[in-house]
Amino acid sequence: MKLALYLPNFRDHVTVKELEDLTSLAEELDFDSVWTLDRIVVPEASDRQELRYSFGMIDGFPTALPVSSRGQWYQGWPLIPWLAAKTTKVRIGMSITDTPYRSPGVLAAELATVDHLSNGRLNVGLGSGWMPEEFAAASASHIFPRRHAHLRETIEIMQGIWTNDLFEYHGEFADFDNCGFGCKPVQQPHPPIFFSGLKDPARSARRISKYGLSGWIGIQDSPEEVKQWRTAIQRELEKLESPRSIDDLEICSMIWFVITDQETDQTPMGKGTNLLAGTAAQITDKLKRYKEAGLTMPLLWPPFQDVPVAKTMDDLKRLKEEIMPNVEAA
Repeated sequence: MKLALYLPNFRDHVTVKELEDLTSLAEELDFDSVWTLDRIVVPEASDRQELRYSFGMIDGFPTALPVSSRGQWYQGWPLIPWLAAKTTKVRIGMSITDTPYRSPGVLAAELATVDHLSNGRLNVGLGSGWMPEEFAAASASHIFPRRHAHLRETIEIMQGIWTNDLFEYHGEFADFDNCGFGCKPVQQPHPPIFFSGLKDPARSARRISKYGLSGWIGIQDSPEEVKQWRTAIQRELEKLESPRSIDDLEICSMIWFVITDQETDQTPMGKGTNLLAGTAAQITDKLKRYKEAGLTMPLLWPPFQDVPVAKTMDDLKRLKEEIMPNVEAA
């Protein structure tokens, strides 16, 4: 099992120095990767729990974000080239990049440059977004009803630009004649593409098969849910007679992580369950279950509040030095 750190760039208060310290520690501890979070805005309506949809369109979550509209968070994408310059080993990515907020051709060209800045350490996480209020702030309201189609076009444009000297595309959201977009990525044929977990295994399988995607990223998935996702997607791949297998993918989930002194309530509460928030013994047991279920890389997500960065750094050290040897020995 690989380990990944989900940087807390999205919280009410965080400093650049704290993000740098966390990243340096992840590299020192030989984590596989460090990821940032994509958040353009927090609507003031969120403070009143009056968003149009619940957080992430997840059942059981409030119609609000866990960060104040007046919070001082950092945008995830500008941190990526900075992380490339600050590190030498750990892979970097943003989970996930909401494509409707970006021009596909520009994004593809910028990512190729970042792959050079990182000497081939870029992961590309892509998703379609979920918050209409954020689409409006990004001048993309017209795309919201067709956001999944925009994501598909973005993948096609990225792969076309990355693998051709000249590329043209004539679609719904982009229409351009043959152009050169500069450098090609260091990684061949291109950086690995991860996609956000979808509610429809059949659609997931079609994207994996058609686009050769490298990773699946869920959020707060229990071991049972990971197993269910793997089984359902594999079944759909077989229906498509695809040469791809679920075992070809990095299976990830963004999971809140903190080591506590007292045992936490592990009673299933949907996406609000304390999955990796608990004592060292509880976390060890849960990671063993994740490993057995087929989760290949948890994205460890520091809580949005009440847990100082210094505490998270201590927890990461304990995880690597005390917990993971027991998990790997299982």
